[in-house]
Amino acid sequence: MASMRDIKRRKGSIQSTQQITKAMKLVSTVKLQRARQNAERSQEYFQCMYRTVQSILAKTVGLRHPYLTSGQSSKKAVIVITSNRGLAGGYNTNITKLLTRSEWAKEDVLVYTVGRKGKEILQRNGYRIEEDWSDIVEEPAYADAMALGRKVLDKFSAGQIGEIYLAYTKFKNTVSHEPVMIKLLPVEVQEEQPTAGAIMNFEAGDEEALNMIIPKYMNSLIYGGLVESVASENGARMQAMDSATSNAEEMIQDLTLLYNRARQGSITQELTEIIAGAEAIS
Repeated sequence: MASMRDIKRRKGSIQSTQQITKAMKLVSTVKLQRARQNAERSQEYFQCMYRTVQSILAKTVGLRHPYLTSGQSSKKAVIVITSNRGLAGGYNTNITKLLTRSEWAKEDVLVYTVGRKGKEILQRNGYRIEEDWSDIVEEPAYADAMALGRKVLDKFSAGQIGEIYLAYTKFKNTVSHEPVMIKLLPVEVQEEQPTAGAIMNFEAGDEEALNMIIPKYMNSLIYGGLVESVASENGARMQAMDSATSNAEEMIQDLTLLYNRARQGSITQELTEIIAGAEAIS
């Protein structure tokens, strides 16, 4: 059995850790409230944008545009949104698994990381990090999404990449987050039967219209992914710190019981020695 000093030292260490995890849980809870409001306020707009573009393209007959067809390049650009900090359970690894467990050849994947943890994991797995945008993940703005979208879109237009994907964590509620990977370009049109008289016509030409619509559509999805990822990260960290705090409480209770037993055994031994000494004198 460990000595009382060792048990007391370990108990003190766990209590200090518990205070840290409890504080981190409170911080994550406060951040989650604001991030959840942003995510819920933005979700309706981005979902409406997605449905609208899908409906426009589904009702267009015989439309040919570079944004709707894969380029000649076999390379794929993947925007991976994780976090800059750990201690969030499986939040970061769940996102990177979408890429590491895919069947894509590593030499054909150009990774644009948003979050240092994802960058570290993917670098260890041998993926090429084309650019790192980790600075924008803390307080994402639409201007950041536009800048990132413009980078990958320029490479797509130049024929350097053939497809663009976005990997992020979809925020459902405080305790439910789903890692997903969606294809941004070429736009995949969902099957929809056009009704009579509902064929889409473009004013000033379809190419000019799509040159304006598709980049805004893509930037909106990137920004939506950033906002939902921030909410998911804080929700995952809050749950992880809550579990860590509960585990620490259980360990403290076990160590308290172990300390009391060791103390009781020490007192019993001292009493036995005193009694034995008294009998020897008499």
